[in-house]
Amino acid sequence: MATSDAGGLVGKLRNMGPTWLAGAIATGPATIGALVTAGAGYGYTLLWVVVLSAVMGAAAQYLAMRLGLLTESGIVSAVEDNLGSSWAWLLVVDAVIAAGLAQLVIMKTLAGVSAEVTGQSPVVWAVTWSVVLAVGLAGGGYRYAERGAKVLVSLVVLLFVASLFVVPIDVGAAATGLVPSIPAGVEGALLAAGILGGAVHIALVTMQSYTMRARGWTTDDSALARFDIGASMLVAFGIASLAIFLVAASVLSDPSLGVVGAANALGPLAGSNAKWLFLLGLWGAAVTTLGANTVVPPYLVADKMGWEQDTADSRYQATVAVFALLSALGVFIPGAVFGLLVQALAIGFVGTPFVLALVLYLLNDPTAVPQTSSTVENVGGLLLIGVSTVVAGQWLQRVASGGVTDPVSLAILAFAAVLGAAMVGLVGLAARNWLAEDSEPAVAAD
Repeated sequence: MATSDAGGLVGKLRNMGPTWLAGAIATGPATIGALVTAGAGYGYTLLWVVVLSAVMGAAAQYLAMRLGLLTESGIVSAVEDNLGSSWAWLLVVDAVIAAGLAQLVIMKTLAGVSAEVTGQSPVVWAVTWSVVLAVGLAGGGYRYAERGAKVLVSLVVLLFVASLFVVPIDVGAAATGLVPSIPAGVEGALLAAGILGGAVHIALVTMQSYTMRARGWTTDDSALARFDIGASMLVAFGIASLAIFLVAASVLSDPSLGVVGAANALGPLAGSNAKWLFLLGLWGAAVTTLGANTVVPPYLVADKMGWEQDTADSRYQATVAVFALLSALGVFIPGAVFGLLVQALAIGFVGTPFVLALVLYLLNDPTAVPQTSSTVENVGGLLLIGVSTVVAGQWLQRVASGGVTDPVSLAILAFAAVLGAAMVGLVGLAARNWLAEDSEPAVAAD
């Protein structure tokens, strides 16, 4: 087990790791797709959302970190022990849907980029990468995923930051994007939800407790855990997001560009170096995200089924392998990759307020944690839930106002309705417990 004060800064740098897997998912093609589409379509207008996404991402991981350390269990077990099996199953389904959709679209992205670089068929690359994931993660386990995330996320950040030096940035115009505003129409709301969804995503929040447990972290490692979150989400993810957005807003002007089209467009506009830096960064981000995202559904399913969340348990190992192999099907999804990436993030973001509400509820339940949240932490958590709910709600409202006739839109709205009802129920439970505490000693939630 790592200790938070061993070796000072050097010790923290050496021992950090769990949140880098969350950062690997956040710094992925889906986020890049949202950032490029927003920059190419609206210039610097949504820069404030990019900045906010890093802050909100770090805040969400902080709350998830506290819950994991204080309960010393996975989030699914914590929910089941304190709220019941139905709530735990709802959480599992929510996370698996969000992570599964992202996995398919990201595999389509990675296969496309690999095909562009090598000239081989995307289908061949999809099968190849799915096998690599299955063998590597089912065989290598958590340490394999963590090391890969650290190396590749660092490389991705360096590549995108380097692109800033070959692309002209209008600093004065960029500063105007720090004033909050959302462009009119469904697309503007979708992009805002997509950008925030890259940083505040149910997959990131739910995996935090499992990755810390894999490292054996306890409350003694709280300082190290906070450093880990700051380094991965605020610094690495935040810098990469800003670099990607600024490059797109400064040079690109066509939001309908495909994943390879955006990279190719940089060639004649900003030089071949910009093209290859962007393409390699996108490739690294796709590999890193797939590796980290692959373990999310197996973690939750194994926790709900009572299995060990480790490759030493053959059931967990098989679940990882199956999820990795199924991701190859993503290459057959029709449509432009960037549009699919943004939509996948937005759908995941719809499910995120619910999991944040679960985390905040448990952090204020004295029967669930030995130390409930402070006023500052609660205010931050409520703001996090409020902002994510409003942004997701704006997108859903604009989707509904456009007339719901296709199955995808109906499914998204139905998904949102179920989770919205669950949040109302959770608020009711919190209110009941609060009233009970006012009249008698604390009573555990059903």
